Amino acid sequence: MLKNLLFWVAIGAGIGTLSGSASALFLLSLDWVGQVRDAHLWLLAGLPLAGFTIGYGYHRYGSGVEKGNNLILEGIYTPQPTLPLRMAPLVLFGTLITHLFGGSAGREGTAVQMGASLAAQLGKRWTLDAATVRILLICGVAGGFASVFGTPLAGAVFSLEWLLRRKVDPNSIFPAFWSAFTAYWVCDWVWGIEHTAYLIPEVAPHTLINLAWMIPAGIAFGLAARLFIETGYLVTNVFNRISYPPLRPLIGGILVAGIVYLTGAYTYVGLGIPRIVEAFETPLPWYDFLVKTGLTGLTLGSGFKGGEVTPLFFTGATLGNALAAYIPLPLALLAGCGFVGVFAGATNTPLACTLMGMELFGLEAGIYLGIACLVAFIFSGKGSIYNSQDLGWKKFLP
Repeated sequence: MLKNLLFWVAIGAGIGTLSGSASALFLLSLDWVGQVRDAHLWLLAGLPLAGFTIGYGYHRYGSGVEKGNNLILEGIYTPQPTLPLRMAPLVLFGTLITHLFGGSAGREGTAVQMGASLAAQLGKRWTLDAATVRILLICGVAGGFASVFGTPLAGAVFSLEWLLRRKVDPNSIFPAFWSAFTAYWVCDWVWGIEHTAYLIPEVAPHTLINLAWMIPAGIAFGLAARLFIETGYLVTNVFNRISYPPLRPLIGGILVAGIVYLTGAYTYVGLGIPRIVEAFETPLPWYDFLVKTGLTGLTLGSGFKGGEVTPLFFTGATLGNALAAYIPLPLALLAGCGFVGVFAGATNTPLACTLMGMELFGLEAGIYLGIACLVAFIFSGKGSIYNSQDLGWKKFLP
């Protein structure tokens, strides 16, 4: 028992150090490319060529890792000997190129893939059974998620909850939490990475009427998550009809760059964090969440790299902002509930998203966040942004 504990303390620390350091490098690089893009908006014209470069890189060197997070899920469900190490650099540079030239994408997918890929490499040095390999991947997911968002509790729970099986392997709980907290400490305290602060200055009194208002809000968040999921699948299916893979992001880049250039919609390129922060402070155009959904679906569905989670934050926060005109609750509270609610619906992880909200916004908003995440989870349907996610059971709605 002691030997097993010491093994996972050592392995978890190693995975946390690797994934936290990788996330720190990624976040610093992402911040730099974002600044360069915002200072030189003409780079948007290079998005088609950037797309072709990413597509060709994966076509030529990325065989077996194109599935990204879905490959990790499949590896956890049916453990493989290891994930290819090339997954980490390919997704890192693919994501940075996507953001540099104005694609609409996130960062979670990149951090999770780097964390899982690096964690898998530790298993190469030992002959490990399938259950141990599975826990290694869970630790990598936990470390990547925790360090990229600065939410160690949510990272650990997400790595366990997104599997959506009826039972959680008790042996994976301690390694997941230990890896998540280690990665968080390494990224924040060792490398000094600062995460974006979101503020809910006022939380409505916890009356029955106020809490009841979160039900229609949660339904809206769930439907928005479903729209996000279906948009991504639709675009992916359309572009998969193009037989030569590098042409998919090239054409997608032409469409995204053309739309942004013709409409002046530069607000929606990249992560969109400044707009998310605005959603907590002042009323915004009601259609923001629709534009971000469409551009992200077109960017990622055509073959660019990046995550879906920050665009989901954008979608949820701006939708919550718009709902403040109809629901008598504080604007920032609705933006925060939408921030995590749409994410919960799109990933089927209401518990992790509730914890994330409390880590980001404070404990006082917890019950509102929990209701929003649970209702959104129910009304988002059976889909997920991860098409390899196995529910293992049926949700209430199809």
